[in-house]
Amino acid sequence: MPASLRSLPRRGIARFFGELGPGGISSFALAFGTGLLGLSLPVLWRARQVAREAASDERHPADLVVVLGRMLEGDLPSAVFRARLEHGAHLWREGWAPWLLVSGGRTGTASRSEAAAGRELLLASGVPAEVILTEEGSRHTLENLVNVRAAMRGRGWRRLILVSDPLHVARVRALARGLGLDVSCSPAPGCPPRRGSLAWWRRAGREGFLLHWYHVGIAYSRAIRSERLLRRVT
Repeated sequence: MPASLRSLPRRGIARFFGELGPGGISSFALAFGTGLLGLSLPVLWRARQVAREAASDERHPADLVVVLGRMLEGDLPSAVFRARLEHGAHLWREGWAPWLLVSGGRTGTASRSEAAAGRELLLASGVPAEVILTEEGSRHTLENLVNVRAAMRGRGWRRLILVSDPLHVARVRALARGLGLDVSCSPAPGCPPRRGSLAWWRRAGREGFLLHWYHVGIAYSRAIRSERLLRRVT
């Protein structure tokens, strides 16, 4: 079982698979099976992509900077989330975009949303309240991006810079482009874990599996011609 699932309590695992539905479970099984049959080579290949893109900063002038949320620790931003927020504020101060959006709803045992906690930290760092937007309805990366896309369409915005931690960038970029977003990604420097550490490589492996699952899911949805499944990720 992937580390992302081992970290969930049993009720969380049941909810996870319940929300996936039959199509999502089928694509997960295919991703897991192809990883095993391929002696983990497909996952390792994706993990290599994750590691390579972790150092890729492709920022371009945009309509807004989006900082992706991260599960809170005791209702406060974790070290990873703080690093993301600090980098987002840095990009805004450098003038890469006039707006700064923090995305993330209530997750885990938190009593407030990730976006609300992030906004509080940005205000404390001197970012003006009038340039900060929040998206508080999402619980994971794909929902983050789907909701951000809806907000952008509502305001007529076209381009965005996505901020996350380095090992998240490859998957974020793939998901965003799959949703048709005009996106550039800027990884937050200084995010734990330390590059090259055991924890860093474990996270790279986890992200490699999730990226493999995403591409398997796209191929599976197209193979069975399921518009319903494709609408979830495109």
